[in-house]
Amino acid sequence: MPFYTPMKKTLMIADLHLSEDRPDITALFFDFLQTSASQAQVLYILGDLFEYWIGDDDPSPFIAQVAFELKKLANLGIKIYFIHGNRDFLLGKKFAKKSGMILLPEHYCIELYGQQVLIMHGDTLCTLDVEYQNFRQKSRKKWWQWMILSLPLFVRRKIANDARQRSEMNGKSKSVEITDVTQLDVEKQMLNHQVSLLIHGHTHRPATHEFTLNGTNAKRIVLGDWYTQGSVLEITPDQMILKNRPFMTINDK
Repeated sequence: MPFYTPMKKTLMIADLHLSEDRPDITALFFDFLQTSASQAQVLYILGDLFEYWIGDDDPSPFIAQVAFELKKLANLGIKIYFIHGNRDFLLGKKFAKKSGMILLPEHYCIELYGQQVLIMHGDTLCTLDVEYQNFRQKSRKKWWQWMILSLPLFVRRKIANDARQRSEMNGKSKSVEITDVTQLDVEKQMLNHQVSLLIHGHTHRPATHEFTLNGTNAKRIVLGDWYTQGSVLEITPDQMILKNRPFMTINDK
C-alpha cells in the first residue's frame, strides 16, 4: 500500500474585520480554521483580522476566543504568519504569542514553491489617499502608539469606534481611484523587491491583475474581504485559486 502524502498547500486571507457585532464572520472563520486551514502547511493573515485593535491588554472574552482558536491551529504544527493591517496595526507580541502567530514586517518576501513573492496588507500602495497616508505615517511612530496604549481601555475603545465611523463616512465620499492602489507604486515595490508576483488585501476588490514589468510578465493578486462571504487564496505548487466560502447556516453548525 503506498504511503499517503499530504498535498502541499498554503492559504492566505485578509480583511476579516472580526468583531462581536458580526458573529457570522467569526463562525465562518472558526470553521475555516478547523477545516481548510487544518489541512494546510502555512496560513498567512495579511492584515485587518480584527475590525479594530485597542491593545493586547484588552480582556474581552471574544478576543480570548479568537486567540484560543488560532492557537489550536498552531498546535497542529501549522505556521501562522501575520502582517498588520490598517485596523489592527497595534496588535503586539503578547497577543501573537498567545495565539501562536508569527509577526512579519509590513512588506515581506517569501519563497512560495520556488517563486519569490512579495506579500503585504496593501494600504501603503494607496498613495493617492493623502489624508490616510498622513495618518498612517503618524500612527506608526512609537511615541504615538505609546501615547494611545497608555490611555484607559474605555477611552481607547471610544477612540476606535469614532475612528471606525469616520472611516466608513470617508470611504463613501472618496472615489474609487483614491481608495485603490496606485499602479506606479505597485511596480516600484515589486522592482525594489525583485519579484514578479505581489499578493495583498486592503482594497476589498478581489482579482488577479496581469501586466508587464520591465519587459516580463507580472501579476498582482488581491484578496477579498469577509463581509458577505469568506475569501481565501489557496496556493499549491501547481496553481493559485481565489476561493469563496459562504456563511454557515444553522444546519451547518
